[in-house]
Amino acid sequence: MTNQDQPAGPRPWIPSTVGDPEIDARIRSLVTEMGTEKPRELIEELITTALKMARDSTSVADLKMINRALKELRFASRVFAPYKGRRKVSVFGSARTPEDAPEYLAAEEFGRKMRERGYMIITGGGDGIMGAAHKGAGREDSIGLNIRLPFEQAANDTIEGDKKLVNFNYFFTRKLNFVKESHAIALFPGGFGTMDEGFEALTLMQTGKARMFPVVLVDKPGGTYWKSVLDFLHSHLLGLRLISKDDFNFLRLCTVDEAVAHIVHFYSNYHSSRWIGPRMSMRLLRPLSQRLIEKMDTEFADVLASGKFEQCGALPEESGEPEIAHLPRLFFQPHKRNFGRLRKVIDAVNEQAATP
Repeated sequence: MTNQDQPAGPRPWIPSTVGDPEIDARIRSLVTEMGTEKPRELIEELITTALKMARDSTSVADLKMINRALKELRFASRVFAPYKGRRKVSVFGSARTPEDAPEYLAAEEFGRKMRERGYMIITGGGDGIMGAAHKGAGREDSIGLNIRLPFEQAANDTIEGDKKLVNFNYFFTRKLNFVKESHAIALFPGGFGTMDEGFEALTLMQTGKARMFPVVLVDKPGGTYWKSVLDFLHSHLLGLRLISKDDFNFLRLCTVDEAVAHIVHFYSNYHSSRWIGPRMSMRLLRPLSQRLIEKMDTEFADVLASGKFEQCGALPEESGEPEIAHLPRLFFQPHKRNFGRLRKVIDAVNEQAATP
């Protein structure tokens, strides 16, 4: 699921070269000898990039950083691989929240209810809100992305020692996995880290650099933490025209039950999407009626850069995903300037799904 949503259109592939035909041929031979089933051109390009760094003015410190980052990404990819068929929710919140706090109990309830609906829970692996969400989901349905800190953040009891616990040295490799592997994000009250993760996800969706997914803001019953944040966003960021009104389509203030319902509803008919050139292929679980598609042509005319919404089957460019070839597609060419408005198209697809 996670790799089916592509945030950007494909670029024509240009063979990579180190500038020496003999070495290029040896690279191709080595990849052939390995017998990999992966796209060989990508493996060849990885090797070529590494060899180019050997002759660049890359410092030893940078080489160590790049090498370690690549190792972390590879290991995390191996951990997530067996669970590609499961939807996952990343939960962020303070590691300092005590176990008797209402925010902790809310996060535990959220983790349990998402597990009951077939979702896995990803957190930073620590205590507080993270530990609560993992406790609710249980060890089998929890994944931990821990970060090595100077004060040694330990993993919570639920995920400690589990094969699904990944330890990162770098925040940027860890954050990439949160966004890459998540199908929704739930933000509970937290500090700088919670704000960082939440606003980065919003920025990536706002700029079209990440696939769209629900972002829910969850507080304790009667809490005002996220209400205060939203008030600030409306008064200052929107008030100063630093963001647009449509950007608020990316997030929703919810109770635990509302958050669960919102995430589940997001995937009630919408499955995933992919850019094919300038056009978007939106995969659906059920087809839309022609009447509803025509209604969308009018309602979302401002979204379309040209043409209309068209319903079709899998396109030739999607042949590498045979497991979803049977799903109907909504094919259209949107403007790439207001992704908050594009987010409403997904809501419409879910609300206007034809009865099977």
